[in-house]
Amino acid sequence: MTGRAAVLVIAGSDSSGGAGIARDLKVLADLGCDALCAISAVTAQTHGHLVSVHHVPPESVRTQIRAALDSAAIGAIKIGMLGTAATVRAVAESLARTGTIPIVLDPVLLSSSGGALLDEEGRAEMRARLFPLATLLTPNVPEAASLCGTALAASREALLAQARALLATGARGVLLKGGHGAGPEAVDLLLTGDGAPQWLAAPRLDARCRGTGCALAAAIAAGLASGSSLAEACKSAKRYVLAMLAGKGAGTSPFR
Repeated sequence: MTGRAAVLVIAGSDSSGGAGIARDLKVLADLGCDALCAISAVTAQTHGHLVSVHHVPPESVRTQIRAALDSAAIGAIKIGMLGTAATVRAVAESLARTGTIPIVLDPVLLSSSGGALLDEEGRAEMRARLFPLATLLTPNVPEAASLCGTALAASREALLAQARALLATGARGVLLKGGHGAGPEAVDLLLTGDGAPQWLAAPRLDARCRGTGCALAAAIAAGLASGSSLAEACKSAKRYVLAMLAGKGAGTSPFR
């Protein structure tokens, strides 16, 4: 390994290359970070359809994490798709003693095409075991509603209520992503237990790209691994994703 900041990514692979580990590794390379990996699942996907999912045995996920932690000084951990309740438990147990390493948890529930990537038991285990370990949760609006058991938030007050409910699970911060909303700006809500709500706005671009949630969480992890504060890591990551989208027009390839 080099002397650069290192991020451990725990997530699934995507055969199309648009999301998952493939997207994470590209982002981390762009931002000058070394990447270590623990693969939780192997998915067969096109850019419009989830074909199949093979879940890596939880003990293998556990072993990958242990080996990665023994291989380098990890500056941050990014968690994406986990797939099953058993894998959620294995990851939580593996990370319970990682101390002060910041953890960015992107609670992946569905693929971009709508295929289920975590069942109800897995969601319950994630809330109970992984949320309390997380430095930051990064749900989008539909994921936040699903995790809170409420309707989609349609106002800032509703977004704040959902973010507060997620903070109450033990996470130290929530970045509730507004990309699924409407209007000329995509506005994210950053809420931590010791600060006022921060609304992070960017122009809403006419562009479609798979893996933007993966990219944002990986970029935040890169920032934290490099020593940025949580707020600055979120702002920098949002700028990165905006630049990624700015190079695409509607209907173009999901690759940069």
